[in-house]
Amino acid sequence: MKLFKSLSVAAMAIALVTTSVSVAGAASSLSGKIVINGSSALLPLTLQAANEFKKLNPKVKISASAAGSVTGPQSVRKGIADIGAVDWDASTDVPGFKKFDGQVANKVAVIPFAAVVNKNVKSDSLTTKQLQDIFSGKVTNWKDVGGADADIIVVNRAFGSGTRVNFQMKALQGSDFLSKGSNYKEVKSSGDMKTAIETTPNAIGYIDLVYVTSSMKALQINGVAPSEANVINGTYKVWGYGYYMTKGKPEGAVKAFIEYIQSKKFQNGSLKKLKFIPISAIK
Repeated sequence: MKLFKSLSVAAMAIALVTTSVSVAGAASSLSGKIVINGSSALLPLTLQAANEFKKLNPKVKISASAAGSVTGPQSVRKGIADIGAVDWDASTDVPGFKKFDGQVANKVAVIPFAAVVNKNVKSDSLTTKQLQDIFSGKVTNWKDVGGADADIIVVNRAFGSGTRVNFQMKALQGSDFLSKGSNYKEVKSSGDMKTAIETTPNAIGYIDLVYVTSSMKALQINGVAPSEANVINGTYKVWGYGYYMTKGKPEGAVKAFIEYIQSKKFQNGSLKKLKFIPISAIK
């Protein structure tokens, strides 16, 4: 009996070692280089996923940059990026942008966007009409929308931003932006928007929830807060899908990386912690 138990333990140990070697071998056998460019809204997700993926696949090199959504599919078309991160489906036409033929849109996340103000602003909620008036320059003082007597500083994203596309289409319902003026600023990325809102008294802008900090305030729109629950229940409308655009169907390391981001483990783990919403949550 003792001999049988010893053999059984030894067999189990060999099985565990064999399994570990097999899994490790499978993970480390994947190799290649992945270049990602595009959306700054998606950059925190991309960087987190890249860190996790590289630990599982140390032979895969990943580099990521964010110069705005439109640069993502442009970089893929030019052959200088394998993945173009975009805040809209760039394989279809959207207002202001023609589709990128031959590219496949791989859905990776739901992105809630919010109108945000500097923490000194007294207003907590604005209507669609008030947002339209502010961002078009028709209303220029906070007192006209329930705030203090102070000039409104409008901070906008540059053309080509996916966050700008989503905010204009969904929060402003297509209304035009102010394009110049002494109380108008334009920034290139989500990080720049975050800094501008945090450091500029009386400023208003827009950003995805992952960038919202205690030094700013995310406004309710029409009395509805920008939250995961409100996006899922359909009461908060200012959100969009995040996509990874690829030239044709993804293959090799690119395919594996996208599938990792789309996996239940990542979607329900790191992705949610970053204030994105799993793609499966929207029915």
